Formats: sequence, C-alpha cells, structure tokens
Amino acid sequence: MQVAGCLPGAYLQGPAWHAHEMLFGFTLAVITGFLFTAVRNWTSQPTPTGGLLAGYAALWLAGRVLVLTPAGDAAAIVNATFPVAVAIGIGVPLAQSGNRRNYFFVALLCAFAVASCAFYASLLGVIDRPPRASLQAGLDMALFIISVIGGRVIPMFTNNGVPGAGAGRNAWVERAALGSVLALLAADTAGFGFVGGLAAIAAVAHAARLALWRPWRTLRNPLVWILHAAYAWIVAHLTLRALSAAGLVPEPAAIHALTVGAIGGMTLGMMTRTALGHSGRTLRAGRAELAAYLLVMAAAIVRVAGAATLPSFYVGTVVASGALWSAAFATYFVAYWPVLTRARADGKPG
Repeated sequence: MQVAGCLPGAYLQGPAWHAHEMLFGFTLAVITGFLFTAVRNWTSQPTPTGGLLAGYAALWLAGRVLVLTPAGDAAAIVNATFPVAVAIGIGVPLAQSGNRRNYFFVALLCAFAVASCAFYASLLGVIDRPPRASLQAGLDMALFIISVIGGRVIPMFTNNGVPGAGAGRNAWVERAALGSVLALLAADTAGFGFVGGLAAIAAVAHAARLALWRPWRTLRNPLVWILHAAYAWIVAHLTLRALSAAGLVPEPAAIHALTVGAIGGMTLGMMTRTALGHSGRTLRAGRAELAAYLLVMAAAIVRVAGAATLPSFYVGTVVASGALWSAAFATYFVAYWPVLTRARADGKPG
C-alpha cells in the first residue's frame, strides 16, 4: 500500500517529504493564520478574507499536491510564492498603519521563501549544500517567531489568567533569548561549526526567560500552562541541539522537541484561546481542550524520550507519537468545528 510522500513518481519522497511538509506546509500555514489574525488586531486594517483568503488557501493546497507529482519545478515555484504572498498580505496593512515594529515578519516570510528555493536547489544539485541545511534554517526562523510571540503573549496571558502570578520580563534576558536564536540562525545559514555552543547559550537564556514567567503558578489554568509547557520544549530543543553537536544524543531528538513539542503545543494553545476569544466565549479550557493539550505533550515525550531510550522500539515510538499528535488535533477539530462555524456566542459580528 502506498502512502503520501511515497507515491510513484512523487517529486518528494519519504523523510524529505515529511520534513518539507511539516515545515513549509503545516508550520507555515499556522504562522500565516496567526499573522492574518494578529496583524488585523495590531493595525485595525483588513487582512485577506473571503475570496482572497480562499485564493491563499488554494495556493497553499497546490503546493501540498504538487510535491506528490513529478512536477518539481512547479512545486518549487508555488511553495516559494506562498510565503511571499503572505508577506504582501500582512505588509500592506502594516505599511498603511505605520506599524514598523512588526515589519520584520515580512522579512521573515521572504526568508522562508528563500529557504524553500534553497531546498529545491539542493535537491537539483544547483547549490552544493544538503537539503537539510535549508530545513534547519527554516526551523530556526520558526523558532524565532515562536520566541517573539511567546515573549509578548505568555507573560500577559499568565498575569491576566492567573491572579498574582507575577510573570515578569528582564530586558537583558529578552535580548539574550532573541539574540541567541538569531545568532543560531546565522550560524546555520552560513554553515559555521559552533552551533553547539550557541545552542547551549540560547538554552540558558530561554530557561531564564521561562522562569521569569512563573510557570509553576499556572497549573490550575490549562489555557495558560499549555503555553508554558510548549515553551519549555524550546529549552529542551536548544539543550538537545547542544548535546547533539557534541555527539551525545541523536539530532532528531532536538528537531522533534521543537516541532512536536514547541510548535505543536503552541499551535493548539493559541488556536484554542483565539477561537474562544474571537467567538465571544469564556476563556476557559474544558475537557476537550485539556485532552488535546495532554495528547500533544504526550506525543512530544514519546517522540523525543521514547525514541532515545527505547531504540529497539524506534518505529513503534514514532507511530505512537504520530497517533497521539493526530488525536490531539482531531480532538480540536471535533470540539471546535461548531465553535468556528456558528455565530459568535455574544451576538457580535464576526
């Protein structure tokens, strides 16, 4: 039986397909959804809706289909075009409102397009770098976006949702946390060999940042603790990257701490909170939300720790992690379909 990514004649096969789609497919779609929502709030200017938004969705979907065909050139063009189109979609309202603070998101989306082009150029032998180098740069960019957004919203949501939590920030810690990720991105892009040291510095900075947010005071509020738990996987990712560079742990452990734990957890945490807030509902997690959060955290633990501690059951741990991840997002889909397809509970437009 054939599975996606292993179709006869597919341009991308196996691990290359999986890595490409989880980064340039799933993660980039999540970033797009967040930015189209957030930029509208930041600027009070419209972002793509209606037919234009449907066009974005069609462009994204075309990229997902084309990698499963022999049309490699078309896949490369479409997958590089999508982030540029998103950059335009948020760049116009940012420029119209003079919101210069967030211009860097436009640059990052264009950088995603460059990384996508580099990935395909590597496959074609046009550039003498392995495809994984472009994927790593893309992961670093996703890490930077999560670090920026997490730094803005997690302390605020913590203090708003947990009275007396006392989540705080320190200017030096903020600079170290974000600066170290940018340094890691630069080192990975340039192919420098001291990424292990940079990752270790970044791990310390992000651990200090998380500690200032007082995560232990959020345990009674799942809508808040899921964001802290997801961010903790960033610390784990950076620590594992440092250990991987020293040859102490396998590289996939670091990658999946970021992708399954941080990206997966932050995605579910932000989607549930945003859906509740934008539908006029109370910001409170019920059984469905709690189940989804626990499932995605379990998926990360099984994928990272299970694969490392039970090497003889590697395939089983990968399958189990994938099943847990899928169950987490399926739970969200079932619980939030009626929330997102019906009128706001408070009767307001939207």
